[in-house]
Order: sequence, then structure tokens, then C-alpha cells
Amino acid sequence: MSYSDQFFNAIGISGERGSVERFAKLSGVPAQRLKFYNHNNVLPSGSDLDRVIKGAGITELLLKLKMGRVDKSISDAIQFYADEISELLARYNPEAESPKTECKLEFETSLGKLYRGDCIRFLKSIDNDSIDLVFADPPFNLSKLYPSEIDDRLKTENYLHWCQEWLFECARVIKPGGALFLWNLPKWNSSLSSYIESFLTFRNWIGVDIKYSLPISNRLYPSHYSLLYFIKGERPNTFNPDRLPMQVCPKCYGDLKDYGGYKDKMNPAGVNMSDIWLDIPPVRHAKYKRRDGSNELSLKLLDRIIQMATKEGDVVLDPFGGAGTTYMAAELKGRRWLGCEIGPIDVIVERFNLIEKEREIIDSYRKNLNSLFPENIKHNREKLGLWTCETVRNPA
Repeated sequence: MSYSDQFFNAIGISGERGSVERFAKLSGVPAQRLKFYNHNNVLPSGSDLDRVIKGAGITELLLKLKMGRVDKSISDAIQFYADEISELLARYNPEAESPKTECKLEFETSLGKLYRGDCIRFLKSIDNDSIDLVFADPPFNLSKLYPSEIDDRLKTENYLHWCQEWLFECARVIKPGGALFLWNLPKWNSSLSSYIESFLTFRNWIGVDIKYSLPISNRLYPSHYSLLYFIKGERPNTFNPDRLPMQVCPKCYGDLKDYGGYKDKMNPAGVNMSDIWLDIPPVRHAKYKRRDGSNELSLKLLDRIIQMATKEGDVVLDPFGGAGTTYMAAELKGRRWLGCEIGPIDVIVERFNLIEKEREIIDSYRKNLNSLFPENIKHNREKLGLWTCETVRNPA
């Protein structure tokens, strides 16, 4: 998505036909590059910057301010003149927020409550410091059609400002030591991470290996989603990641990685989890998919996150209900949960009618965790004379 005409407005280019070409001739910066700077709200650099500010008759500082590009020099000046700037901004009175319908409780279980309504209105109704884990999977602003008919084609700055608004509320409701996990495209998370760092503590950028589009000409093939992990305060209240089985060949059960002389030091409970997750499946098979025409998250992903950052009885919040994966995982793992969905919730309610099938799915994931070699793998390696934890620690 593009930005509004912040660059053009800053340098005085109007919407009048031929105005870009006239400024290009005046400044010596090609019209195509001027359009690029405007479309992406990119601050020119080098010779282009010199030519633009000369042609527009403005200073570099004013150009940055009008484009909303605040660097360290401007940040330092704002801090130095904070008192004066605070008085000036107090006179700024943007349009009042339009009234929104209160969120309504639509579905309830013994552990959770699901509300129907706007996510920001929902978050504002929650008490400070009351949530152990927030997981958020917002719309990606890719012009998709949702049952809620939300606008998924916002100008870039409007989408980012909307995200900042609900992220601020998420931070407010998280307990000290609680966690925020934000699922989005790398493009958006790279912009949002610096904003979140102003009030939460960065822990990890997790890359989840799932191809989410077709190859794009002149770009690397996008094949991962970004999962940001932040906490409130200095250290997490809970950090209990699962350990993973060692990767072996699915046919011959041999090692896929050479551990050399360190086999006897391998933890029988499994391999430490890294910040690159290669084992989260896309939800495409009818057996696992709960809604037609839309992407949904793997139950395995939410099981892993909830296991890592909460303990039984903790409160998990997801302000974007979607297919209800977060709520189902929380319910199955004995966590209390709160949620909101602006669109229809029929799919989520129907999903809870299939809770025993969902339990079988999550149990099938968990049976292979926290063991270097799950039982079936261990059995086949023993038959083939391959090493196991017992044989390297107690050789015959």
C-alpha cells in the first residue's frame, strides 16, 4: 500500500496536472524518482536531498517534520524543548473519535469469553495489568475481503497508526512480566517493532517458515512470517519453551545433522528451540481447516506460544478472533481466555462443537515433544543400529 502525498505536500507539489514534471525540471530530480519518494514516503538522500530542498525552498529539518521522519537529531531537539513543545501540542485538537457500538458478549465457555465488536473498543474495556499473554494476528492490509467487510486497503500510514493504537492498549493491559506475540508480514513488523520497543522489552524476532505467496519478480521468494515476542518489564513471568526432537531422515531415520563427538552431550529431553521455526504447517487440509476462503493459523503455533509464555490458569487475550485458533488452544491447555471479533463468529462457535477433534490434533503434536527421539523414531533407530541417548552414554 502507498502513503498519502506527504512528500509532495511537503515540497509544494499540488495535484495539478504536470506539477511533478515542473518540479522535476526545476530541481533536476527525475519525475519518476520524485514519485517513488512520494509513494513510499522515503526521505531523499545525497544529491537528490540537496536538489529537493533547494527546489522547494525549505530546510531539511522542515522536510523531515512534514514527512513524519523523526531521526535522532530531531528526537534530541524535541527532548530538549519538551516543555515548550508540550504546550504547543496541547492546543492540537484533532477530530473527536466517532462513537462506536459497545462490544457484546456473544459466546462463553467455562474458561473464556468472546465479544463481538471493534478491537480497540474491546481493549479499552479491559483493566490495566490484567492479562498474561496477548497474541495478535491483525489483518495484513492486503486488500482481502473479510466477512466483517473491514477496509483492508488503508494508506500505509493509516494502517500503521491503527496498529499503534491497538498495540498501545495491548501493552496497557499486559501484566508486568507478561508477553506480547505479534504475527504479521516482515514488512509491517519491521515498522511496528521500533514503536513497541518504546514501552515493551524486545525478546525475539521469530521467523516462521511458511510460504505465503507466489514468487515475485526481482525479489527474493517470501517464505516466512514474522512473529515478534516482547515482554513487559525486565524478565518474563513464565518462559517454558518445549524442547524439540532431533531431525532425522523420515525414510532411513539417520541424522540430518552431524553432531560428531557431542552425541553423548545431547539432552535426552530434546533440542533447544531456536528463533527459526521450520515445523509449523500451513493450514490447508480440510481435516484442519475451519473456515473457507481465508487463511488461518495452525493449532501447533498457538500451542507452542501459549506453552512458552503462560502456565495453567493464566489469561490469554486475542483481539482478532478469526477462526478462533487462539481460543481453542487456550481452552485445551487450561488457560482462561478473552477475545474479540468484529465479523461473524459462527465459525468459532462451530469449532468449539468439535473440541474433541481439536484435542486429538493438539495431542498428536505434543506426543513428539520434549524427547530427543520420540518412541517410534527411537525404536527404528535401535533396529537399524543407529545411536540413541542410551547407547552413547552407556556403550556396550
